[in-house]
Amino acid sequence: MSDWMVTQGSAVRRRPRALSPLREHLRDTFWFAPTAAMVSVFVVWVGAQALDTAVVEALRADGDYDTLDELLRFAEDAKAVVSAVGSAMMTFIGVVFSISLVAVQMASGQFTPRVVRLFVRSRITKATFAVFLATFVLTLLVLTSFDSADDPRAVTTVPLVQSVLTLCMVALSLLLFVLYVNTTLRLMRISHVIARIATESFRVAASMPVPTGGQDAARLGSATAWVPHEGRAGVLRDVHIARLVRVARTHGVVLRLIPRIGDFVVPGTPLLAVHGGPAPSRRALRYTISVGVERTYHQDLGFGLRQLSDIALRALSPAINDPTTAVQALDRVVQFLAALGRRPLDAALHRDRGGAVRLVQPVPGWTELVDLGFTEVRGCAVGSPQVTRRMLSGLDDLLLLVPPERREPLLRHRELLRQAVDRSEPAPSDRAFALHPDRQGIG
Repeated sequence: MSDWMVTQGSAVRRRPRALSPLREHLRDTFWFAPTAAMVSVFVVWVGAQALDTAVVEALRADGDYDTLDELLRFAEDAKAVVSAVGSAMMTFIGVVFSISLVAVQMASGQFTPRVVRLFVRSRITKATFAVFLATFVLTLLVLTSFDSADDPRAVTTVPLVQSVLTLCMVALSLLLFVLYVNTTLRLMRISHVIARIATESFRVAASMPVPTGGQDAARLGSATAWVPHEGRAGVLRDVHIARLVRVARTHGVVLRLIPRIGDFVVPGTPLLAVHGGPAPSRRALRYTISVGVERTYHQDLGFGLRQLSDIALRALSPAINDPTTAVQALDRVVQFLAALGRRPLDAALHRDRGGAVRLVQPVPGWTELVDLGFTEVRGCAVGSPQVTRRMLSGLDDLLLLVPPERREPLLRHRELLRQAVDRSEPAPSDRAFALHPDRQGIG
């Protein structure tokens, strides 16, 4: 087990298998879960209706019309309840999620617009919305099942199972509503937002293969062919790793992704370099590259640091002036860099079943990650001793954790921060206070 895995302890038991980006794309949408729930509840309703019909037919076959008469009286009472649920559920959905949209807008303005993705990807939010809509659809379907006949001998169906199912869905909706409110309130708190960003970042790092030898990428030699980007312009969100590895293995070549995940690509620019043979056909490479309008966590190692840096920068702006939030963001920056401190970077090598490298995916190097985490925050930290003290403490901790060959960018940021504080603080006592390392900033 590598040092990086040991650092994560129980949080990361093993490296997850590289999967299709489809699941990640569905997590970034808000339509799939409600649609699936409404289709599922329709199927369940068809089964419940069949059970109700079977119960009525069995009672009529036995001549038990007294029980049928009792079921009819129950159906009248249940119809009033189902009607009330159906009329109130849609209003309830509108009020709840209108308030939620306002809360999301406030959070994006206070933290960073990119945190909206956390609300969209929230499982409890999607589950609540899906169950609410499914309950509303179920009430409409159940209302169509009530028989207008009052005679037990003429009735064909009594929605007994359907009514019980509706009540169960109402109970589930109330439970999810409580969980949804709790989750939404947690996501409104900056500490939980920062923790969620860190969790997503660690998940990305855990899913990337650990190179077993940096020489593999260097031995590729010169490219024998190039594959240009032929789709729409946009941000390179992710690539279908398993499919690209399979295509490269079939053609006996090695594919090297030229832009990094998160880069903006335009049509005609080189997308893949081919080593060891001709380029695969356009048909073979179909659906292997995903381009969108914004970056995602999936396969993007630097996106979490980008968001943490944005949160810290906004917190340090004169309009907000919240250094404690910047310190909380720096805590996670230091944690993430410490986890990657001894891990090979620069390229992720994806192999086929035979162990041969088939796809080389560029990832940010150590210096780039350090610069991403500290450069902009360092420029705004001057004048806030709480932030400078926390940054110095974090840099000192990283200097103790990383190997000697990775200390240069940390020492550079430490020296630049010291010079900036020297220029901004004329009093020696203020300079000494601002340059004293402290893991809590000023406690």
